[in-house]
Amino acid sequence: MTQWAQTQGKRIVLDFGAIWLLLLVIVFFSMTSSSFLSYSNISDILRSISIVTLLAIGVTFSLIIDGLDLSVGSTASISTVSAAYCLIVLRQELWVTLLVAIVIGLIIGLANGLFITKGKLPDLLVTLAMMYVVNGLQLTLTKGSSIYEGMTINNEVTTGHFIPSFLYLGQGSLFNIPVAVIIMAVCILISHLFLEKTTWGRVFFFIGGNKTAAHLSAMPVNKYRVYAYVISGLFAALGGILLASRVGTGQVSAGTPLLMDSITAAYIGIAMFGKGKPNIVGTFLGACLMGILLNGFTMLNVPYFAQDIIKGTLLIGAIFLAKKNN
Repeated sequence: MTQWAQTQGKRIVLDFGAIWLLLLVIVFFSMTSSSFLSYSNISDILRSISIVTLLAIGVTFSLIIDGLDLSVGSTASISTVSAAYCLIVLRQELWVTLLVAIVIGLIIGLANGLFITKGKLPDLLVTLAMMYVVNGLQLTLTKGSSIYEGMTINNEVTTGHFIPSFLYLGQGSLFNIPVAVIIMAVCILISHLFLEKTTWGRVFFFIGGNKTAAHLSAMPVNKYRVYAYVISGLFAALGGILLASRVGTGQVSAGTPLLMDSITAAYIGIAMFGKGKPNIVGTFLGACLMGILLNGFTMLNVPYFAQDIIKGTLLIGAIFLAKKNN
């Protein structure tokens, strides 16, 4: 009986280790700072993780089919720059701006998927190469300069501006809830229902679990793998749009640092609930854990350069727990 209890206790720790860590972190920071659990701070945390969560949802889809999209950060960057270019240089309206940025993300995702399936190339190498290609493209097209109001291009001052409806996406609130958080919540809900409650979602999981069995079952494996990367590109583009609307500029390579954050969140998600598989709710909670840690350490005046140490440690721990749960 004692051995059984020890076995069960060890399993609970491993299966739900990420959950215990999240609860422990919340308790710790709520005790060290009286303002940590205030509505304004919680709202700031959720707003800050909204972009990372969108990218992490895309990474989760690639992980489900046993791949990994390393190009989400660069895709978010070029979507940020393209949205800003449409507004500042081309003086386009909201829907055209959104459409251009989203289409760019879809094209990058489609290219990833086709190179992987038709070219029979490794996911990691293709998306790593795409990361550099996309990053190089945005730097070439913008000549390394960010897109901002009043900038000079070819000796002419641009007259476009970030329209209020666009800035509202990243900076506005609805019923005192940040719009970015609402967009994130909608994307989480739709993605979760799609993967857990539809036949298509189950096919994604089945393909990721056993490609050979999926092939033998006459499932369109390559088609679904392409779909996964297209979806990843879509969410990366949405994250890029929110990033541009939040900061009010088209910052070159602004999304690149988000790659590590999104991958870490997705792997923490695998360690959540003892499922041992990628899942959207776990990914969101993983992003929350990262956001809470960085917010709490900022309150404690921990140097900003220590954040990479925290992220790296979280990623290693998440991979360890994910492997233990498989």
